[in-house]
Amino acid sequence: MKKSTIQSHSHIANKIMSYIYQHIETDINIDELAIMHGISKFHLHRIFKEQMGMNIYETVKSIRLQKAANLLITNPHSTITEIANQCGYSSQTSFIRAFKERFTVSPKIWRKGGYKSYSDQILSTSSTASISQADFSHLEPEIIKTQPQEAYYIRHKGYNYEIKKSWQKLMAWVYSNNITEYKQIGIYHDNPIVTPLKDCYYIAAVVPKKKTELKESVLPSFIIPSGLYATFEAEGKYGDILKLIQWAYHEWLPQSGFETMTHPSYTEFYTNHFLAKDGRFKVKYFLPIQLI
Repeated sequence: MKKSTIQSHSHIANKIMSYIYQHIETDINIDELAIMHGISKFHLHRIFKEQMGMNIYETVKSIRLQKAANLLITNPHSTITEIANQCGYSSQTSFIRAFKERFTVSPKIWRKGGYKSYSDQILSTSSTASISQADFSHLEPEIIKTQPQEAYYIRHKGYNYEIKKSWQKLMAWVYSNNITEYKQIGIYHDNPIVTPLKDCYYIAAVVPKKKTELKESVLPSFIIPSGLYATFEAEGKYGDILKLIQWAYHEWLPQSGFETMTHPSYTEFYTNHFLAKDGRFKVKYFLPIQLI
């Protein structure tokens, strides 16, 4: 496939993904999306699955249910029907059925604490996170508004140590383009504490700090949108980051007076544990929020 085709397909898929995040509570019309991008519905589906690894319907369902899982924890005064409506479900019955299929328990049991055992079970599948003793309860957030950032990236399926290879390829791209000032950002396309780690999509991304003429530009890019975030600075070793994310979503967030958004959380690395010889990290973790 030509570089121009790869970039064109990446642009279309990322625009669709951005649209889904922004309109997740509505009835997303695939025919209208195809018209918006000037391609057939068949090609829209093909391009999206080629780039994202899932079809559009699966992606919409996954994002809706992840949003619902968070709202059930952070919005104790909203009814299950109200949360279902906020996540694009017109029927409480269909929402409950889809939720139980994804999370094995009903929304009511999830809200009453079922999320903790479900999340612990996911982390138990990680040999490093399962033995982590990291405690992040002392962290204090800084609430910030970010600006849009253009990121060049490699998408990886599965949250595992194989992500290191994606970061190594990214760094080769950085060096080939003589980029000297940049950010390393790890984006959790799927929330790894409520999604089986083997099914998680992780994005390893580089954001150049200065406008640069790229010699090797085969990597796709997308815009990390501006947003409101609670940020936490933390450090630790490989395996501790999952504990950080779990603490942020399940301990800090329910007591914060905020709810999370559908956009994914991400880490900005000061020291990247996938690249560091000692496997340690130093990061700023960005959790998307809005007032309840």
